[in-house]
Amino acid sequence: MAIRELPPQLVNQIAAGEVVERPASVIKELFENSLDAGARQIELEVEGGGLRLLRVRDDGVGIPRDELTLALARHATSKISELDDLTRIGSLGFRGEALPSIASVSRLELTSRPTNEHTAWSVAAANGSIDPPKPSPHPRGTSVAVRDLFFNTPARRRFMKTERTEFSHVQKAVARLALSRFSTAVRLTHNRRLVFDLPAAVDREAQARRLARLLGTEFVDSALYVEREDSGLSLSGWLAHPTYSRAQPDLQHFVLNGRTLRDKLVAHAIRSAYADVLFHGRHPAFVLFLDMDPELVDVNAHPAKQEVRFRDSRAVHDFIRRSIDAALEHTRAGGPATPSRAATLREPARVGSYPPDAQRGFQLHREALAEQRAAYDGLRQPQSAQVAAGDAEQGTAAPPLGFALAHLHGAFILAENSDGLVIVDAHAAHERVTYERMKQALGEQGLQRQPLLVPLDIAVSESEAEQIEADKDSLGAFGLVIDRTGPAQITLREMPVLLAGADAASLVRDLISDLSESLGAKRLSDRVDEVLASMACHAAVRANRSLSLAEMNSLLRDMEATERSDQCNHGRPTWTVLDMQELDRLFARGR
Repeated sequence: MAIRELPPQLVNQIAAGEVVERPASVIKELFENSLDAGARQIELEVEGGGLRLLRVRDDGVGIPRDELTLALARHATSKISELDDLTRIGSLGFRGEALPSIASVSRLELTSRPTNEHTAWSVAAANGSIDPPKPSPHPRGTSVAVRDLFFNTPARRRFMKTERTEFSHVQKAVARLALSRFSTAVRLTHNRRLVFDLPAAVDREAQARRLARLLGTEFVDSALYVEREDSGLSLSGWLAHPTYSRAQPDLQHFVLNGRTLRDKLVAHAIRSAYADVLFHGRHPAFVLFLDMDPELVDVNAHPAKQEVRFRDSRAVHDFIRRSIDAALEHTRAGGPATPSRAATLREPARVGSYPPDAQRGFQLHREALAEQRAAYDGLRQPQSAQVAAGDAEQGTAAPPLGFALAHLHGAFILAENSDGLVIVDAHAAHERVTYERMKQALGEQGLQRQPLLVPLDIAVSESEAEQIEADKDSLGAFGLVIDRTGPAQITLREMPVLLAGADAASLVRDLISDLSESLGAKRLSDRVDEVLASMACHAAVRANRSLSLAEMNSLLRDMEATERSDQCNHGRPTWTVLDMQELDRLFARGR
């Protein structure tokens, strides 16, 4: 083929492939243009999930008549004028590709009235042709209406999902942008139905109300506010307490100089700060704002500007990590670290040097100790007698995990087997046993349900309530009967029998997070094991719950009969053993 110059319409459609992935991408570009225009109020009207209509109206500075047609030209912008401007970009958009790219794959109408003009003018574009400007009634500001997205690119149109799925992406995009600019009022409607109307939030209390409206009241109630400045960097925002961790990274919002982004370096810094206080496989929730000199960051490193490049990435990483670590330093779980065995052997401590709290948990009265020993001997006697009798023909052996002796600090089961001392993480072990039972029950006759004595009301966001309502049948298959009883409230009425005693509210919130990521019952049905693992985690025995000897021995026997019981659902080990030789070495016996 001969080398030839591509037609402008094709060039714009190729550019659209980079920035216009779906209706949510269009909303993001138009919303950011409105923010760059100084808008204090932005109204978004969506129909058909955004494929039929996307209209963004703002009260910004507007566009003069003689610049309307130029605004739809490729690489035409008012935000930069020379190469040096690229080193200190303060606006959200600057390439001048968004409007012509969107116009190349839709029927676009641009209407604007500048602040100092009394008449508004409108231009329409479709299939590469732009009509001359004409007068149009419009208040001060600009409106962009995008109709029939991808009407002239049917291949792209076929990749679009259902109306509900596409609008879900639009709603998430608008929520992220609304969280990035509290000073701007935002109103969103879908199919002429109001989704949310957020007034401008100028103080901390108003900002908390916007957070509660978009992320739920539970996030606000568990959030820690952080504010720190150092060496030209300023970090502020809200960090959710580690106990509010999520099953998915769906409540993570980071804003750099007013720009929402998902950057790998930032994500690693935050994950590192949460590493010591967050359960493995869980994700923190946060809304953070980082302000810095624009000359120290390159926002032109990604076509959709979702990632950036810092001039001193190490300094930014350390600043974010230290700031979050300082805010979370009092939320560390477990308290002081336990000394290692090597340290104990090298520098043995005197008994009196331990703080009083460190010696609690194993203080048993003599009567209670004698009662437990009698119960243990009673449980062990039949097996011991059998072994002592030498039932060789039956091949009888002592249980691999032995018999329980005590429950240490409400977390670990101490047991004696033929090798030595067995230590079992009760929660991790019970989690695996419950998970395997739920998988077996679901595959055979289904999970049996039981009604709650008192239905449990749970406050959620409106979008989460809509998600639960839409996936009610899918949740019923997992033994959960949940109804939507308000715009932002759901009610749990029944739950599986195997989950009796579980933290129902926390379980439901985790499932909501999974639902929002799967975006539909079909995807959720493909993740049965993952959902059951999450449910089993909430059903497992919790720390500081006192277990009787009978309960501990029952769990040990269940572990021995359960597949993959060496690890819990999250990959952590469930038990270990210290044999007599290792115990002798620890106490220097025989030396």
